[in-house]
Amino acid sequence: MRHLCLTLALVAAPVVALADTRDAQIKSIVAGHILPRFEALADGAEALSVAAQQDCDPASAPLKAAYGTAFDAWISASHLRFGPTEVDDRAFALAFWPDSRGATPRALNALIADQDPIAVSAQGYAQVSIAARGFYALEFLLYDDALRAESDARYHCQLVRTISADIAATSRSIHDDWTTAYATVMLTPTPDGVYRTDAEVLQEMFKALSTGLQFTSESRLGRPLGTFDRPRPARAEARRSGRSAAHVALSLQSQRDLAARLAEGDMSNRLDARFDHALSLLTALDDPTFATVAAPQTRLKIEIIQQSVDAIRAAVRDDLGPTLGVAAGFNALDGD
Repeated sequence: MRHLCLTLALVAAPVVALADTRDAQIKSIVAGHILPRFEALADGAEALSVAAQQDCDPASAPLKAAYGTAFDAWISASHLRFGPTEVDDRAFALAFWPDSRGATPRALNALIADQDPIAVSAQGYAQVSIAARGFYALEFLLYDDALRAESDARYHCQLVRTISADIAATSRSIHDDWTTAYATVMLTPTPDGVYRTDAEVLQEMFKALSTGLQFTSESRLGRPLGTFDRPRPARAEARRSGRSAAHVALSLQSQRDLAARLAEGDMSNRLDARFDHALSLLTALDDPTFATVAAPQTRLKIEIIQQSVDAIRAAVRDDLGPTLGVAAGFNALDGD
């Protein structure tokens, strides 16, 4: 009997150790990665709304600075596409992009042409097309001279204020849902809950990392790259506000933090080195909007950056995933 008890104890020890490790990883990610990012988003969006109320002029330096800070916060959290961000399509309400059919300027122009009174309040504005909401719609209002020229100044101002307030309300709702309920859902999986085990929680977090890297490669870098015969610099994300390359950097920096919390030991160091390499290549590019992607030398540099991101994705999939006992699984970028 003593030998049997010893054998059972030896078998149980690794299981307990694995459970403790997973629990620690989840706590680190929720408390150190997720909650601070959504707090920064809620605070930044509220400051943006206040700035818009104080001065709605698109030329306002404080307004543009507040816009940049809030947008930075969203990009840093944008890979966390599960739970509260998916309720009522909140993530799309904050960030409708890619917009391959030009739905955002079309929706804004329709509102402006009709002087639609729905723009009077953020509560009412939440019912308009998602394409006319969020950071990309506000970018058009603050940075697109042609749209501004078509607008009545008072109505343009109202749109700036209302969209900013709508961004703030959506961001606060995401943060509140995380702090009042969803953090606990992830920290305490239950047999009949959203997550039944720690492994399922880690799979969600691993998928967020994998999908975030995929979006950075395929959309933030791939869309302006287009093809060799037909580069598409006008498709770069947030090019009007000069933020295209900055979004790649912000997303990689945030995904690097998540990867570090999921990985351990040598694997963590190897992944960190890969992120460092990709970010150093991006810094050396010195093209904020990928505007010179048609030039062969610049195109090659951007392709190498994309390849470095894909190398991170491969390492995450092939090395990190198996150690966690998870796989990325299906994600929204895979299509039907």
